[in-house]
Amino acid sequence: QVQVVESGGGLVQPGGSLRLSCAAAGSGFSITDMGWYRQAPGKQRELVATVSRGGRTDYDESVKGRFTISRDNAKNTVYLQMNWLKPEDTAVYYCNIYTYPGNPYWGRGTQVTVSS
Repeated sequence: QVQVVESGGGLVQPGGSLRLSCAAAGSGFSITDMGWYRQAPGKQRELVATVSRGGRTDYDESVKGRFTISRDNAKNTVYLQMNWLKPEDTAVYYCNIYTYPGNPYWGRGTQVTVSS
């Protein structure tokens, strides 16, 4: 069984920064893709960014140039550096990982609130 735990959310003013972390724990698994999704109140969960095991990244247009996803394969950890945050970035952020041969796991989410 794989456990996925996010951390790093909080309250920040517009224009500020936050760094989210997500660690996968357990044994006997090999992680392929890792990513971050978010869900704002009254909206569907949406993709924010993904990173492959080889380091290929993909971003939603709304966060390009502001957010950076990265991973540490040795630590089974993925990060999301969020800069120039906007009120519309307010959401619960969820970590998603895939283990070989294609099993998805989700974290419980971490709240990010951007407000003055």
